[in-house]
Formats: sequence, C-alpha cells, structure tokens
Amino acid sequence: MKTSIVGYPRIGEHRELKFAIEKYFKNDLTADELMNQAKELRKNNWKTIKASGVEAIPSNDFSFYDTTLDTACLLNIIPQELAKIELSELDTYFALARGYQGAKGDIKARPMKKWFNTNYHYIVPKIEKETKIEVVGSKIFDEYQEAKALGIETRPVILGPFSLLQISEFDTYVDRSTVITDLIQAYKIILQKLTDLNVEWVQIDEPSLTKDLNAELIAEFQVIYRELLKDQKINVLAQTYFGDVRDIYDTLIELPFAGIGLDFVEGRKTLALVKQYFPKDKYLFAGVVNGKNIWRNNYQQTLADLATLKLDKLVFSTSCSLLHVPYTTKNEPFPIEIKQYFAFAAEKLTEVVELAESYDNPGPTLSKNQLLFSKPRFTENQAVHQKIAELTPAVFTRLPNFEKREKIQREHFAFPALPTTTIGSFPQTLEIKQMRAKLKKAELSLEEYDQFIAQHINQWLDWQTEIGLDVLVHGEFERNDMVEYFGQNLSGYLFSQNGWVQSYGTRCVKPPIIWGDVSREKPITVKWSAYAQQQTNKIVKGMLTGPVTILNWSFPREDISLKESTLQIALAIQEEVLDLEKNGIQVIQIDEAALREKLPLRQTDWYTEYLDWAIPAFRLVHSQVQATTQIHTHMCYSEFTDIISAIDQMDADVISFEAARSNLTILDELQKQHFKTEVGPGVYDIHSPRVPSVAEITSTIQNILSKIPVEKTWINPDCGLKTRGIPEAKESLMNMTTAVNRLRKEL
Repeated sequence: MKTSIVGYPRIGEHRELKFAIEKYFKNDLTADELMNQAKELRKNNWKTIKASGVEAIPSNDFSFYDTTLDTACLLNIIPQELAKIELSELDTYFALARGYQGAKGDIKARPMKKWFNTNYHYIVPKIEKETKIEVVGSKIFDEYQEAKALGIETRPVILGPFSLLQISEFDTYVDRSTVITDLIQAYKIILQKLTDLNVEWVQIDEPSLTKDLNAELIAEFQVIYRELLKDQKINVLAQTYFGDVRDIYDTLIELPFAGIGLDFVEGRKTLALVKQYFPKDKYLFAGVVNGKNIWRNNYQQTLADLATLKLDKLVFSTSCSLLHVPYTTKNEPFPIEIKQYFAFAAEKLTEVVELAESYDNPGPTLSKNQLLFSKPRFTENQAVHQKIAELTPAVFTRLPNFEKREKIQREHFAFPALPTTTIGSFPQTLEIKQMRAKLKKAELSLEEYDQFIAQHINQWLDWQTEIGLDVLVHGEFERNDMVEYFGQNLSGYLFSQNGWVQSYGTRCVKPPIIWGDVSREKPITVKWSAYAQQQTNKIVKGMLTGPVTILNWSFPREDISLKESTLQIALAIQEEVLDLEKNGIQVIQIDEAALREKLPLRQTDWYTEYLDWAIPAFRLVHSQVQATTQIHTHMCYSEFTDIISAIDQMDADVISFEAARSNLTILDELQKQHFKTEVGPGVYDIHSPRVPSVAEITSTIQNILSKIPVEKTWINPDCGLKTRGIPEAKESLMNMTTAVNRLRKEL
C-alpha cells in the first residue's frame, strides 16, 4: 500500500445529491428513490478512485448532510425533544440539521459551526444528561458491504471519539467521564463489528489533535485510545489534518496505531517532527497533496521533502478530505495552457499515484511536472505592486475615532430604538436565475435584464417600507454569489463552470480562482445601489464583500503570501467603498463572513500569522470614508467569542453576527469584554425553513437587551435571505418588525 486519500466529495459531479435531497424536501422524491440515487453516487466515487490507481479507498465519507451528524446519529446522540417525536430515521436526521415545524411539534435546528478552518459547516452534537450513547445505526457497516459487493475493498472512515468530545455541546450536569466511558465502549463495538466483516483498515479522524492541547486533553486522548486499541486485531489509522500535531506527537506515535495520517501542507512542523523520529513499525500516511486548494502539486519539492525521511512504510495521501475541492477539471472549458495548472479532486487522485511512482522511479512524469513550475503563469501588474509598497500605517486608521463617530452618526441618522434591517440578499427565485442565464447566453438584451432587475428592486423596496424596516437593501438580485460576483468584476480572477464545493447540507458554492494580481477596473455595485437609493427617502445600504472573505472563499494563489493577496483585494474594494459614498450611499455593509476561516487552529499563531494582517486589511477598506458614513459588517457561523477583541479592532460602526442557532452565547463575551461596536445579533435562523413566531423573536430580543444596551442594539436576521423561499422570508421579517414595534412601545 503506497497510495491513499482521506475522503472524497459526495455531492456528485453535477451536484446530483443536492438536487435529489431538495426534491425529497419538496416531496417530489421518495425516501427509497433518494437512497437509490445516493447509492449510485457512492458507486461512481468508488469506481473513480479505484480506476485512478489509488489503493486505499475510503467508505462512510459519504453523507446526506454532514458526517459529524452521521456520527451523532450512529451513536444515538439525539436531543430528547426530537427523539420524542415519531419521525422516520431519515426525517429525524434532517430535522437535526434543518429543524422541524409540523403537526408533531416545533423543533429548532441544531447549531451549525464552521469545520475548523474551512468553509464547510458541521451540525453540533448535543450530549444531554438523558443521552444514552450506544451504537444504533448501521451506515458505516452498510456502506462497507455495499462497496464490497462491487468488488471494491474500502477503509471505513469515522469521526474519532476525542474530536467528537471537543466539538460537542454538553448539557448541564452531564458527567464527562461517564460520556468518555460510554464512547469507548461504543467505538469498541464499532471496531468489533468491522473486524467481524473482515475489514482490514479503519480510519478514525482526529482533527482536534492539530489544535492547542494541554496536559489534561492529552491525558484524555491517552485514556481513550489505550483502552480502545487494547487487543484490537483491526488496523487503525489515526488521521489528522488542518495542521500539525506538535503538542501530542510523542503520545500519538507511542500508541498502538497501525498508521498515522499527518498533514504536510498546513502542518508547518510536520516534516520536522517526522524527521526527528517516526516508528518503523507504523505506516506514515503523508498528506502531501493539498486537499483544500486546486493548484497542481510541485512534485520535485514534495519528493525532496519526503526523501529526507527514509521511511519504508510511506503512503502518499491527501492533506485532508477532497470534499473541499471540486470534482474534476474535465468539465471545465479552460484552455489547456491554463487548465494544466489545476488539479480538482479527480486530478488529485492522479497526483497521489504519480507521486508514489516518481518516488521510486523518477522519470518523464516528474520532468513534465518540473517544466510546469519553471515558467511564469501570467504577467505581473506592476501598478498594483507599487500601491502595496507605498502603503503606510496611517492609511489603516479611520478618523475620527469610534466614540466620536458614533455620536455624529446618531445625530445624523436619528434611527429609532432597535433599528431594523436585513443582512442584504432577498430570495433568488428560479425566475431570477433564468433571467441571468438568458443574459449570459445573449437571449436577453442588457436593457431588458436591467428592467427586470429594477422591477424586482422596486417591489422589494416598497415591501420593506410597508413592513417598517429602518434601513433597506436593494436585494442583490443581480448577483450570483457574494464572492463570485465581485471576482467577475476584478482583474486577476478566473471562474470555473462546474467547480462546486459543499458548504453545508445542500448548500454548494463555486469559489473563484485567484489567478494573478487583483485590481478594480470599473465600479461594481454602484449602479444598483445608487438606483435603489434614488427610489426612496429611506436609507438603503450598499452591500459589499470584504477582502478577507473574498480571499478565503476563493482558491488563493500559492506563489505569494495570503497577506499580499488580501491587500490587493482590499485596495480594490476600498475604491468601491469611496465610489458608493460619492454616489449618496450613507450606510455601507462590508461583509466579512469568512473572517475566521484561515485563522490558525493554534491560538499562539493567531496574531503572528493571520490577525496581524487580516484585521488591518479590513480597516484599509473603509479608513478613508467620512464620519457620517456608517460602516456595517457581518460574520457567519463560527466561534467568534475568542477573537472578540480582534473583531472590535476592525473599527466598524455596526457588526451583525449569526447567533440564533448558538442561543446568542456570543453576547456574554461581548458584555465581558466591553465590546464598543454596535451589534446586530441574528434574532432568527435563516438556514432553517421554519418561521419564528412574534413571541419567539420578542423573547430573543429581550434576551439580547438583558446583556447589550438598547442604544447599541440592531435587529436583523441571522444572514442573507437568498436561499429562502419568498413566503417564509416575508412572514419571518414581518414577525420580526412586529416584535420590534411592540418592544419599542414598552421601551
């Protein structure tokens, strides 16, 4: 065994799984039909991997929504309020992810968080006092046997007990030691059942090992695996990713794992750790092919690094699961001189195999790869480099300071208590998408398209005014995606046609590719923002995506630093901000939804490797506006409580957070750290189709006001409403404004 991968995309080459699940949600597909389509997708994946020559093929990396959710369901980690409702196994599963609102009850969806430092989201398991951890599911066993019936031997994959503990929510009075004992017993049963099926290898994912670990956590890991691995006959691969395991390396290699998977891409110290010592009786699954970016691997550099290790049991693998990259470049119309630089999931399979072959027998494949890296890809934009070189500390600071601006803006805008707004987008209906497609195919003139967009903007402006929103938005009907839209209007970007990547559940994104130096050649959002403002006497927010999010939700360059690439984008967005201001836009929202995604997993690296340039990059974007221009920003699902002070340093005037699914836990930290920026914690979850009642939203706002001063509080949904249906979006917003109006009377 010399080749392996950590995992593979599951949405389908053409997003078949997404569309099948959405049909099931609409009752246009039966459960059996959905299961059959999923089975076909798994078969295609396994056959693709096998045909590539990769030897160790994963199974149970497939999921209808999220593999963490799969693990929770396998182990009976289901909240009691949902367990009491008599739903099918599949509908219980989806209810955990999306919530349930029907004749049998009204259940909120479980919280959703970013999966470590990626744009993938996981459903947070909740371990209650009544939770009885036991093996109740069969998915991991069924999918192994499914592949076996096709003549394909696979390595079942499961999230490990240690990482499951770290990312789960614990209810009050839950005894952690009892949970650990129960988890060990459950995983023992899983391993035994796999052994009984004659499984040779099992992959246990432990990504939490790449975070900061203290002595207590290391001891917890030891307790779990010393007991779990005792007398095991099956080969267990401990798979890590998204960083290095410097805190626990010595412990990890001493435990009786048959193999250890380490990340050589994001793991800055991985190579040095392995050089120091790696047991000769264990397999090293070397994650040298980047599972999070789409550039070709530099074989010469990779092989040079691994040659220093002199290991016999070396397996070439990916740095993490390939679910973070698109399926294949074969569906892309890029010319060969561009496409040759890219490797999507299918091409990364080939890279793993070619690296293993070249390791033993360097030849034409290595020479061809070397040639690719011996010539420049594009002509540099010297004007952009000059602008970066001329940046001074002063251009990163906005004047006057926040306290003075806040007073000026309160007098200038005179908003009522608890000002209401939305995060920006309104539902993107099928009609809107079809009109955009017609424009692209030249089946529609630009004038006809503009009339259509203007009509939608007018309708939604009137409706927002009717329900009493204080700060309106134009709805972003002209935009396909909050990052792709900007990338299409900036130089230095390329765009795939089918480069879809799963973000959460059925939500897929198509990250643009930063090919070269980035600059703005013309205004991007001014046309429709200015048009919308001209239609009403109310304030209309200008809507932009921030530089850090544009970078983090793109496939970034690997030939320059992330800092330099982000500053290029920041200068381009700064030009857009100033143009909006010149055109009468007084409130400008600069979304940094993905601020945390490239944050190193280790706190010791946060300020020296990321926040030291990411926060100033945001400040650069808005530092030159007038004091009367109000700057908003928005942040998506993630764990922000530990970087609250850094967020305050962004020096925005208003920050909205996605907070509804996490029960507004971020408010305690805002209060504790005396957060100065005005805030809009999301008062309801837009990722679920359930409509919150007026009473529910009222209660949420009262909770907010118990911790945040009323003069600092804005009211808004959790996120943009692009993915929601029109009826549920309107009903939810009407309930929100009704709740606010009632509270204003009380205030």
